[in-house]
Amino acid sequence: MLLRTMWNKLGPLHSTGATPFYLFASSCFNQLHSYEHRTFSNLQTLSRSIYSNSFHQQKHIQRTLTSIALSKTSSSCRIEQRRFYSPELVKTVLKSTIKPVVAAKRVSKGPRTKQPSRANQPSQTEDSMMQCIAFATADQYHLPTLCHDLVGNGFQEIDLPRDASNVLVISTDVAAKPEDNAVMFFFREGSVVFWNVEDKTLKRVLRILERHEIQPYEVALVHWENEEINYTVREGNTKLERGNFILSDQMAQPEAVLEKFAFSNALCLSVKLAIWEVALDNFVDSIQSIPETLKSGKRVKLSSAEVMQKIGELFSLRHCINLRSDLLMTPDFYWDRENLEKLYDKTCQFLSINRRVNVVNEKLEHCSQLTDLMRSHLSEKHSLRLEWMIVILITIEVLFELGRMIF
Repeated sequence: MLLRTMWNKLGPLHSTGATPFYLFASSCFNQLHSYEHRTFSNLQTLSRSIYSNSFHQQKHIQRTLTSIALSKTSSSCRIEQRRFYSPELVKTVLKSTIKPVVAAKRVSKGPRTKQPSRANQPSQTEDSMMQCIAFATADQYHLPTLCHDLVGNGFQEIDLPRDASNVLVISTDVAAKPEDNAVMFFFREGSVVFWNVEDKTLKRVLRILERHEIQPYEVALVHWENEEINYTVREGNTKLERGNFILSDQMAQPEAVLEKFAFSNALCLSVKLAIWEVALDNFVDSIQSIPETLKSGKRVKLSSAEVMQKIGELFSLRHCINLRSDLLMTPDFYWDRENLEKLYDKTCQFLSINRRVNVVNEKLEHCSQLTDLMRSHLSEKHSLRLEWMIVILITIEVLFELGRMIF
């Protein structure tokens, strides 16, 4: 009777196109049933659900229904609606709104030209092992003034054969370990090699060396691109074994210095080549966008001066690697010293110098082709601009002649 009264009161307030609503009633205090309702538009069954509420929730709903039935003067009633969705509908909505999480791609690093030559070598933990470390700190050294400065600071110069030019050998009384003397090799090409030199003396020498450098490199680059090899003095012949230098203890001091010079010469080439590899990588990064721009059909925004600057950088780097250094051939010093030549060649092979030079030259060749393409492209643009200027001037001259004939 109560439901019929409510339906008569609320029925006229809703049109046939209105959204469906739910009425709840309870016949007892233990269960609350939700009855089926159909829309007036398509008479489609929505849902049937059974819910269980507590005693206080049922009492609250019954009070609400009673108050709605007694309010005759109200013009409209607000009925709380609850919408029930099937699991299939929820899954469909979630799939359309939630975007799948895509794993971020790892940026692949470009392959380094320099090979980590001692990555697979077993580490030596003997107490007799001493350290040999090489740095490339500048483009060149001024050896005469450097020798004078080092001798003035308490170091001693060691004489080498006359054909061993462009190198300065300095010794010091303070060594890192007492098993061998501390020796330093300064090459005019801008490299220095320390043998059994303690850290305090090494830092002091590097500070002195800064005053005699020509076009020095960045400090971070100098300490990153270095070569460190352990060595020891034992019985037997001098050799390179398992990534370590083994020096003979039966050699006299001059012969031992020459053997260290052969090893140091190869280390000097390795660190200089590492610096040039970094310079080449920076050059490749600077022209990386040009092929992509040409591929997309866009206009390359490079002036003639910028292209010529890139060509100059490329040829300067090629000149340093192939002409100014001994990377392509064995120095003449080892011509009549077969034993030292074997040590030099073995160290160069261990440091993969020949392979790295081939890779660098291959990169230089590709960069040269790209710069030639850019130069020819700019030349064609300049020729086309001149042709258009000539055409415009001829057109203007023809117009003047026509105007003179007409007027």
